[in-house]
Amino acid sequence: MKLNLPHRPKKTRNFGLTMVIDTGLPAEMVRDYLKSVSEIVDYVKLGWGTSIVTQNLDEKLEVYREFDIPVSFGGTLFEVALIQNKLNDFIAFLKDKGVNYVEISDGTIEMSLEEKLKYIEKFAKDFKVLSEVGSKDTKAVVAPKKWVKETKEALNAGAWKVICEGRESGKAGLYRESSEIRTGLIEELLDEVDINDLIFEAPQKAHQVWFIKNFGSNVNFGNIAFKDVISLETLRLGLRGDTLKVIHC
Repeated sequence: MKLNLPHRPKKTRNFGLTMVIDTGLPAEMVRDYLKSVSEIVDYVKLGWGTSIVTQNLDEKLEVYREFDIPVSFGGTLFEVALIQNKLNDFIAFLKDKGVNYVEISDGTIEMSLEEKLKYIEKFAKDFKVLSEVGSKDTKAVVAPKKWVKETKEALNAGAWKVICEGRESGKAGLYRESSEIRTGLIEELLDEVDINDLIFEAPQKAHQVWFIKNFGSNVNFGNIAFKDVISLETLRLGLRGDTLKVIHC
């Protein structure tokens, strides 16, 4: 059946991205998921340090390559390598595994903006860099002015996109501990940054609905669970009651 639906750019696209988080799924389960959703998944993050403890990592990475899905490792892995003075080993690990995307994060550790920018510039020479902004601490509230500054400077330093922290829980960074959206922060950020340069971590359906209602079908989303990929795409297209009226009426 042919319906009039919002335009969704084809892969490989630069906006309307869906970044999926792999929290340690078996390779065969990943393959089964991708049989149904590969055309609406833009890249996958192997969350946290799961790539270190996954026994069949090479097999899993090969599955993603079969479906032409780029992979990054979680920003937490970068942070651990940094505090252990093992960045060269980290770079070698990325290259050995054929991983071309890298997340530069300071969501848990303390790092000056100048130091972070130095790492973005360094990695941007060989990798597609995603810089994460915002704290993983549910009690920490990063001021909008600081968030805007860090985002703009990360992009200027060579980051491909800036990930706006929301965690896999949707209770930090962009969101208050209650899961309430920090709308003022987002408004200030979008006053100075192109929305297509941002990836909003939005694991909760209510957050996804809010972004789509306010900014359209082609918002970049991150930290989407595999089980929620099709649900998110229906929200983007107004094929679910939550967004039907705003898109089709």
